[in-house]
Amino acid sequence: MKVAAVQMVSGPDLALNLARARHWLEQAAAQGAELVALPEYFCLMGLADSDKLAVAEQGGDLRAPIQSMLSRAAAELGLWLIGGTIPLHTAQAGRVRNACCVYTPDGAQAARYDKMHLFRFDNGSESYDEGRVLEAGTEPVALQAGPLRVALSVCYDLRFPELYRSLGPVDLISVPAAFTYVTGQAHWELLLRARAVENQAYVIAPAQGGLHQNGRRTWGHSMIIDPWGEVIACLPEGEGVVLADLDLARLAAVRRQLPALQHRRL
Repeated sequence: MKVAAVQMVSGPDLALNLARARHWLEQAAAQGAELVALPEYFCLMGLADSDKLAVAEQGGDLRAPIQSMLSRAAAELGLWLIGGTIPLHTAQAGRVRNACCVYTPDGAQAARYDKMHLFRFDNGSESYDEGRVLEAGTEPVALQAGPLRVALSVCYDLRFPELYRSLGPVDLISVPAAFTYVTGQAHWELLLRARAVENQAYVIAPAQGGLHQNGRRTWGHSMIIDPWGEVIACLPEGEGVVLADLDLARLAAVRRQLPALQHRRL
């Protein structure tokens, strides 16, 4: 199955971000991708954290602008589409869920995962706290996307390996992200390759990658990694698409020659 990770440098203009996302989805489909993943916050990197509240949608409303674009793109391009993340309303005023919605090639919503681990960082000169406007999700989610069992996660979830182990063996781990430049430079590839190796699974990690209008700089380096931990595609910075063929025979061979998943005791 050919898969693609889209890298973006999203800004505060929702319509422009949606148009750019659609452009890159079309580019990926034209190159033969059957499953495409968008980055975290692909639809909005606002000037303030609270900007998410103004564009938040009701979950499952395929008439709403963001979800409509994702559903229509999946159907019109014939893709399994992992829709990065979008802000969805909660019952709590001033809070939204950072939700990853997946769509089938006929445009139906196949799954929704709400980011469970909320990022907080402060190195004295740079600070960020997602908990100011986000409500954490509570349930891990995996789904069957064609021949692939896919584990869903978002960005900071990558630092919590127990999330993936709770889902049992999967073929592909999805990690849409907007890693900061500082943490990305130090840990992004290291953590992605570790998750691939310990779960003996492919990893697809579409990311934000550049300097945004709000002054924030994201690390980029969107990657696709094989179950032996080898990086098979990478885009360091700027907008674009990386593609790779996922080989289920390769996956089976890795698990056969080193049956670590069968040796678990916990």
